[in-house]
Amino acid sequence: METIVVGVDGSKPSERALLWAIEHASDGDVIRAVYVWQVYRGALPDVVPLAELEGIRPQADHFVRDAVDRVVAEFDGPLPAIERVSYHGQPGRWLVDLSDEVDLVVIGGRGLGGLKGLVLGSVSNYVVSHSRCPVVVIPPEPEDDSAAIVRLSGASS
Repeated sequence: METIVVGVDGSKPSERALLWAIEHASDGDVIRAVYVWQVYRGALPDVVPLAELEGIRPQADHFVRDAVDRVVAEFDGPLPAIERVSYHGQPGRWLVDLSDEVDLVVIGGRGLGGLKGLVLGSVSNYVVSHSRCPVVVIPPEPEDDSAAIVRLSGASS
């Protein structure tokens, strides 16, 4: 039995990542669909009290349930066990932290290269560079399924 973490954010690439994980899960595997939410507090950290951040958690939990349910509704076949969880923080860091306790991380790439990728950062690049387990990145273009990147070097280090 393996545990597969899938980053879920409601985007088409993340839906495709979840679908890929469902299709490739073996009997007994568990998929943990993970939504990581952030509140940008910027230079004014006191604007949103930390206690109020926990008030957002039910919305985040609802979001991840809906995102998973949309993908599951389109899948025709037996489903593995799917956990739906949300965390507050930076998506890349959470997925890397979770890579310590799971067998595989699957994420959807958004294809943000150039200036957008530099300014906004790339969760997939961060996860591939820092993960401590294998990572599969599902590319943004549906016609290019063969371009998934599998990183195995993190599995033994």
